[in-house]
Amino acid sequence: MGKYFCCTGFLKSTWDQVCIAFWQRYPNPYSNHVLTEDIIFREVTPSNCLISRRLLTKTSRAPRWMERYLPKHMASSAYIIEDSIIDPQKRTMTTLTWNISHARLMSVEERCQYQINPEKGSWTEIKREAWISSSLYGLSRAIQEFGLARFKNSVTKTMKGFEYVLARMQGETPSRTLAETATERARETALAAKEKAKDLASHAQKKQYV
Repeated sequence: MGKYFCCTGFLKSTWDQVCIAFWQRYPNPYSNHVLTEDIIFREVTPSNCLISRRLLTKTSRAPRWMERYLPKHMASSAYIIEDSIIDPQKRTMTTLTWNISHARLMSVEERCQYQINPEKGSWTEIKREAWISSSLYGLSRAIQEFGLARFKNSVTKTMKGFEYVLARMQGETPSRTLAETATERARETALAAKEKAKDLASHAQKKQYV
């Protein structure tokens, strides 16, 4: 039995803006793992729904204990299929993604629905569901736990990437990237450690002369 995950998130942008940003998500500072994106199918239905299928290539570094079960050329990359349906009448966008690389080892299927938030019409609500499974005998539970943890972490980056692209579309200054924030925190920590070291050294020197 696989793992199931569900969460709801919000973007402080209209549904129309989010739909436009959806096609402009890559590249962004939070999606460096996405290498390529190719549209392999697209059509407009008689009811004016836009149906698309894309092939995404992503880096997907497996943990060392898992790499032994993967061919070398597959241990660091993954191919993802993304289907999407945009319904302008119902004002919904539904996406379904799943991996076609090493799916026997771990299969991750994600379904997202984007719709207008019923309480704040200028916001977009995203309901996200994911199913993680593995058929590798003896290691399926560990692999599913690993996949679930990685997926939860990727949700945060996905939302940050969306916010970055939306801010850029609207002519705003995008928020700092994770790397920039981490660098600043590292500098602050290093500065604090340096000051503490100076303080300790000063105290030690005073004790010598007492």
